Amino acid sequence: MNRCTLALVAAAGVMTGACTPNIDLKQSLKVTDVSSGWFDAGVVEGKNKLVPSVTFRLEKAVPDIPALALNLVFRAEGDTEHYDEVYIQKVDFTDGNKTAPTTVRSKFGYTGEPPQSRMEMLKNPHFVDMDVQVFAKYGSGQWVELHRLKIPRLLLTQ
Repeated sequence: MNRCTLALVAAAGVMTGACTPNIDLKQSLKVTDVSSGWFDAGVVEGKNKLVPSVTFRLEKAVPDIPALALNLVFRAEGDTEHYDEVYIQKVDFTDGNKTAPTTVRSKFGYTGEPPQSRMEMLKNPHFVDMDVQVFAKYGSGQWVELHRLKIPRLLLTQ
């Protein structure tokens, strides 16, 4: 590659980066219609299983937000370690300035020995509450926290 070609490639890279809009996601996006609880994941290896679940929509205040990625991080309340992460590669605003309702569930959860019911599991003194954080980013930008929620001890069947 000669110097002229190298200079053109470098200039194209700089111009491409300059064409990416600079959008403050924290100000331009809102998490709405949030509901959450503990989803009944059925019986796994003979034990009742509950997993944290959150449903939400995103609403944009800016019409030209580029394709977004989301990362939802589940943590035990008060803990800094990730319990689970769910990555959504592309978010579509199919309903004008809103997304369709999005439900995200952790693959990890709690199990209870029969005859312990799912409601009894939620009341167990050893049950650890969970938080979920919703992060968004576009392009090569940094992850921005949009929302944080404590998962209530509510049993969900759908």
